Amino acid sequence: MTEPILQTIVPVTHDLGAFQVRRAIPSRTRTMVGPFIFVDQFGPAVLAPSEAMDVRPHPHINLATVTWLFAGEFGGAIDHRDSLGTFATIRPGQVNLMTAGSGIVHSERSPQAERHGSDGKGPHLYGMQTWLALPDGREEIAPAFEAHADLPLVEDPCATARVIMGTLWGATAPTTQHAATIYAEIVLAPGGSLPVDAEADERAVMLVGGEATISGQVLGLYELTVLAPGAALTLASQRGGRVMLLGGEAFATPRHVWWNFVSSSRDRINQAKADWRGGRFPTVPGDTQEFIPLPEVAKTVSYP
Repeated sequence: MTEPILQTIVPVTHDLGAFQVRRAIPSRTRTMVGPFIFVDQFGPAVLAPSEAMDVRPHPHINLATVTWLFAGEFGGAIDHRDSLGTFATIRPGQVNLMTAGSGIVHSERSPQAERHGSDGKGPHLYGMQTWLALPDGREEIAPAFEAHADLPLVEDPCATARVIMGTLWGATAPTTQHAATIYAEIVLAPGGSLPVDAEADERAVMLVGGEATISGQVLGLYELTVLAPGAALTLASQRGGRVMLLGGEAFATPRHVWWNFVSSSRDRINQAKADWRGGRFPTVPGDTQEFIPLPEVAKTVSYP
């Protein structure tokens, strides 16, 4: 019998003081799961009234970012601005897809209304940010932004699954796919279970709350558990849990990651470095007073 788990990746935790960010990929042992080339989980956290998330304007190329916030006690919001002129408040249950393509700049900040909440506390943060590499021939498409709240919900008395991207359990999300992608948030009530679709080239799950098993094997909290291809598996929980499922089309062409840049071409990444250093990226309307400078040192990660 094939083992259900191909690989388990323990994320690197970055303590930002007010909250923690856990980065599962890229890692030393794996860079991609389907088109996903960057997987961060942050929170749960309640910041002090004097604290906030303030990610200053910074650039991206040849990728798409996906921001997803969890509902519940720690549910909060994030203000997104980008160089297309987009302003959107990201809220739990709403997927936000920003396609960088040939180049985009954006910022992410706690909304002003949440910095001094009515409960006497500051912003709440709990969610995921992932990057999708763009496929061959589409890396330099035009930048774009979209948000969707009308996402399909698959449910039974003990399990619900919100389909964020792709087609799962017979339901299809309206979110644009640049390459075949699956992405879903699964909430298991005590005693709940749900089959995991076996059709994607590559799949992984991350337990982000509570407890759960995959075909009887215990999932570690915040670990990225890469599943064996083609295996029919079942998620289950005795006491209740929240699990993210992600994956999709396997990429045959290598991708390189340097800072906020992803590309199949190292030369293209070097061009993006020079463009950011030289001020040739567009600015973000409404957020032009500061920016994140190009790092002096950053490591290039390549796949495969």
